[in-house]
Amino acid sequence: MEAVRFSGSGVVRRTSLLSFDGLRLSLVPFRIPSSVGACGVGLGQRSFRGLTVKAATVVAPKFLIPAGNMLRESTGLSFHWFFMASQKRTMTKSRRVQDRSKKKRVHDLEIATERSKVTSKVLVVIEALKREPEQVIPLKRLEQYRQQINLSKPHKVVHFIRKSPKLFELYRDKKGVIWCGLTKEAEDLVEEETRLLEEHSEKAVEYVTRLLMMSVNKRLSVDKIAHFRRDFGLPYDFRNRWIHMFPDHFKVVRIEDAEYLQLVSWNPAWAVTELEKKAMATGTISDISSESEVLFLPFPMKFPSNYKKLFRYGGKIEHFQKRSHLSPYADAKGLSPGSQEFDKRAVAIMHEILSFTIEKRLVTDHLTHFRREFVMPQKLMRLLLKHFGIFYVSERGKRLSVFLTEAYEGSELADKCPLVLWKEKILRFTGYRGRRKRIESFNEFSDVEGPLFDGDFDNQTTFMNLEDDEIDGTIDDSSLADDSEMKAEQWMDAD
Repeated sequence: MEAVRFSGSGVVRRTSLLSFDGLRLSLVPFRIPSSVGACGVGLGQRSFRGLTVKAATVVAPKFLIPAGNMLRESTGLSFHWFFMASQKRTMTKSRRVQDRSKKKRVHDLEIATERSKVTSKVLVVIEALKREPEQVIPLKRLEQYRQQINLSKPHKVVHFIRKSPKLFELYRDKKGVIWCGLTKEAEDLVEEETRLLEEHSEKAVEYVTRLLMMSVNKRLSVDKIAHFRRDFGLPYDFRNRWIHMFPDHFKVVRIEDAEYLQLVSWNPAWAVTELEKKAMATGTISDISSESEVLFLPFPMKFPSNYKKLFRYGGKIEHFQKRSHLSPYADAKGLSPGSQEFDKRAVAIMHEILSFTIEKRLVTDHLTHFRREFVMPQKLMRLLLKHFGIFYVSERGKRLSVFLTEAYEGSELADKCPLVLWKEKILRFTGYRGRRKRIESFNEFSDVEGPLFDGDFDNQTTFMNLEDDEIDGTIDDSSLADDSEMKAEQWMDAD
């Protein structure tokens, strides 16, 4: 990197870039009095608290070195200040969630995340078609769903449509306009989902009511609940019809031009956590009381096979598990944020919410929407990462997902409800086939043998000359970091 040269005229003729462990910093031009003379800025090595960084060094006349005050008064800058300011980002203790979690990936759950991403993209198109009166839509209008499908440019939605010929068909009308519609198989799947959602409705009512029971004011924004619609198995007409069908459980109220779902009656039988029910079923406890506000049950934990348990962190985990906690259905207004009781109740809340979902997983930003309503910590992600044996955070794709680890056997759910089996049918119809070989290490995760989708569409009738190239963004194939041995301190020190 070239040094920056200051001319005697007092104007820096060009800027330069400094690199501090991946941080690029531009030196902004500034004036130096001509009386100071010429000076230069180069790069050197500095060691600060054991960290070696590239730092600015000053090449200047000897009379300038003892005259630091004069330089500060003339330029308004101190090179000592410049060095420390440039290190601010490098020295900060907090790191991005993605940087922290690269060393903490669970291979099987990453595979589950990848499958879910494919299904979610296809369901975006299916739902768009269901909104249309005849369940057909002009192909150009589907481009407006690019963001929801998460397709990167220059790839088009039509390329993605052609990857699932068993689900989507293309038509040309008399005016030459290309339309997209559902195949007969897809129409049958849509009818099946409608029936399954109706059968699941009773359970969905219970889960929504229990969410209201856990909330501070016993009401939640309809907009926020809508984020959970597919995760909880709620029907498509959730807003317009479904929330008005159960007046004995909840009702819609309007507060400041916003709709809220308000709890109507408290059901003591539903004020029992899924953790208590499971403990009762396994014989861990012999009786359940809906009036008990303090629980002493440990949370089930599941660690990856390469997890190395250290004694000092194992002791922390054991201490956490033995500590009592307030029931998610008890009043938490008196808890102090940051206290051990506060944090453990937050873990109980997240455990309960994830237990309600059909796949025992959620997009994390859906959870963060409810921090205030459920009295959860502001830095919720920190808590999720810290309690990695209970939860697992996957950061594949643009949105992070959190899993309830106890619910999974490898990459599969241990107990699959009919709606989960229906989503697996959708995945089979897409032509997605995963990987041809078993992946033995994280480094091999990105070594794809052939496309992830079956690409032989030569026999399919189409009305456009389109390429069969794989679509970037359909599957995120960013490689996973090698993690030969996962240490406990990498998780317990999550900040």
